[in-house]
Amino acid sequence: MAGFSRSWSPEPAQIGKDVGIEEREKTAESSSIGEIYLRREEIAGRVRELGAEIARDYQGREPILVAPLKASAVFLADLSRALTIPHTIDFVELAGFTSAAVGGQQRIRLLKDLDIDITGRDLIVIEDVVDTGLTLNYLTRVFALRAPSSITIATLFDRPYRRLVDDLPVRYVGFTVPDELFIGYGFDLDEHFRNLPDIHLTRGSSADRSAPR
Repeated sequence: MAGFSRSWSPEPAQIGKDVGIEEREKTAESSSIGEIYLRREEIAGRVRELGAEIARDYQGREPILVAPLKASAVFLADLSRALTIPHTIDFVELAGFTSAAVGGQQRIRLLKDLDIDITGRDLIVIEDVVDTGLTLNYLTRVFALRAPSSITIATLFDRPYRRLVDDLPVRYVGFTVPDELFIGYGFDLDEHFRNLPDIHLTRGSSADRSAPR
């Protein structure tokens, strides 16, 4: 029929149900956000200091900043803007898995490799947190096989008291932190809260910390 249009709208009961579910999900999510551990101003100030330090150390060179996805991406973006020297950016993605061949131990594999050739280049691995060092030990050994000029690590958070690897080239550290779970500024809880500008402690977290970091 010409000029006739028909639109569909949900029943009132359905609207109420959807809103109720949404509100419960928001309440459950917000209950996980604990007190602020680091405010955005403190983070920004320390990132600027790290950027100035790296720029001094790499003056006249063009390092490659490599960040493992996903949590390090926010720190990488801010650190890149704080650098006053030429540099390039690349990403890798890692995953842990349990191998029956080694008695069920946790192993690491590379899901996404670098796009840039690092032969003869200065490499700075950008991490959100260095913990046991097992993941970074694997990653730096993989990179070393490609003959870069140098490999160093810049991390926002460090927990040196949990280290299981002694020879990691951790050179730039934002903050040494306690053994807590954090959310915000790239840190997540079940893929939520990465966008929070401040870094919070978590409340009642069920997050898995069994994977090596």
